[in-house]
Amino acid sequence: MDPLSETLSALADPTRRAILARLSRGEATVNELAAPFSMSLPAVSKHLKVLEKAKLISRGRSAQWRPCRLEPEPLKIVDHWLDEYRSLWEQRFNRLEAYLESVKSPSDKESDGSDRQA
Repeated sequence: MDPLSETLSALADPTRRAILARLSRGEATVNELAAPFSMSLPAVSKHLKVLEKAKLISRGRSAQWRPCRLEPEPLKIVDHWLDEYRSLWEQRFNRLEAYLESVKSPSDKESDGSDRQA
């Protein structure tokens, strides 16, 4: 699977998105990440493995702890991919806005003040 697909697949799950949101505030242990969820530690660990495989998180080593940390690079790739579509939609909305302005009746223009003379 290509990196973008792997990232999007990992982001598709709300639990994994919640884990990433928590990690955006700083490193956390598996127990800290599992605390808000009503699931077993092995279930949370499976989510972490998916995030780690997609390179969205990494695990460090601090004594007996293995804190998880957010790795932003895959998110930057998704953002770059979305930029192309964001630009497309902005252009479409601008054209729609111009069209709607062109078909506005004179009474509509008077009521919103856009056709007033000073």
